[in-house]
Amino acid sequence: MPFSNLCNKIFSDCTAYYHTMDSVDAVPTVPFSEGTIEFSLFTKNWIDAVQWHLEDIIRDPNINPNEALALKRRIDKSNQDRTDLVEMIDGYFLEKFKHVNPRENASINTESPAWAIDRLSILTLKIYHMEQEVNRRDVSQDHHNLCKTKLEILLEQKVDLSTAIDQLFSDLEQGNKVMKVYKQMKMYNDPSLNPVLYNKTGK
Repeated sequence: MPFSNLCNKIFSDCTAYYHTMDSVDAVPTVPFSEGTIEFSLFTKNWIDAVQWHLEDIIRDPNINPNEALALKRRIDKSNQDRTDLVEMIDGYFLEKFKHVNPRENASINTESPAWAIDRLSILTLKIYHMEQEVNRRDVSQDHHNLCKTKLEILLEQKVDLSTAIDQLFSDLEQGNKVMKVYKQMKMYNDPSLNPVLYNKTGK
């Protein structure tokens, strides 16, 4: 089975599962054993689903400023958790392909496998929510038509991205591409790299 099929199945199931509770504070029951790639993929989409709705909440124009600040910090932490998990998934693929001898003319892909998979997870959420908009009954026909057009584009993008991911894995397996991973090295939440934080600490 192409790896993108596994991703799409898990992401779709997880997205639907999240919306049965529809709460950013819900605690999921992951239907896979910890330490497996399936567990990581499910957890990845869960983080994305929660963050999607945190981003919705924080955009409420009437939100209490103190609540908004708490949400902003929660979103920052979620972003870090997301990055950490993506890098862990890339570690899985580095191990998987470490025995492949690359061809002399092998190239490096513009993004690692896990960051491509990250985009597929978020795309699953976009499709889910655009389908919700298409199925609304309290909107104008213009709104419906616009969302339907957008949904068709998103579904086409899903096919293209899935195909590209599977092609990337094929190229890695055959040595046509070399997997190389760079840590994201986020600076805003590092007290030694964010000048607002280290200047305050030094005073």
